[in-house]
Amino acid sequence: MINQSSNLPMPVLIIEDDKVIQQRLQHILMAIGYTKSDILFTDTLKQSLAIIKKQQVAFVLVDLGLPDGNGTKFIQTFRQKNETIPVLVISAWSTREAILKAIQAGATGYLLKERDDFEVSMSIKHVLQGGTPIDPFMAQLILSTVFKKPQPLQNSQEALSSRELEILEYVVQGMNNQDIANLLELSRYTIEAHLRNIYSKLAVDSRSKAIKIAHSLGFF
Repeated sequence: MINQSSNLPMPVLIIEDDKVIQQRLQHILMAIGYTKSDILFTDTLKQSLAIIKKQQVAFVLVDLGLPDGNGTKFIQTFRQKNETIPVLVISAWSTREAILKAIQAGATGYLLKERDDFEVSMSIKHVLQGGTPIDPFMAQLILSTVFKKPQPLQNSQEALSSRELEILEYVVQGMNNQDIANLLELSRYTIEAHLRNIYSKLAVDSRSKAIKIAHSLGFF
């Protein structure tokens, strides 16, 4: 639904077990134009999955570290029936693996809890305008591991090689495998092999998800 007075999607579901953070996010949302009646709260994964079975929500703010599980599990389940509704992760988790898994699951954006109210408000507005905000620290962390000489990373993920980055850039531009092969004077099978490596390193399983991560992290 749309809040007719402010043109905001509602209701908003806040998934957060810290009551102080709940109140902080409510305050930020109300400053944007929401009312208390537009906002729902849950503090466990179980409660969150139950509420989306009972009613439709139009926007979700989700923490990853929940008492009974990972918020990424909620995102995965939510995305099975709600492909376009914005989901903004607001979490204290600041690892490369956490953000990649959240984006792979379908998160629209990712922000650290340490950001001030203005930054959180701007990220929320960005999401509601169709954007994909990524916390500056997280983007810097991931870029620093991607744009360097290949070396083993946690969970057997590796940094992208210069050739893989080149191919990924052409993929983002919309070129198909044969066009990329012709441009680089390589076989289509070689390009496909590079793409399989790229998908593995970015923890995705499709061309569209690789493009989404590339855009989200500002690779090109």
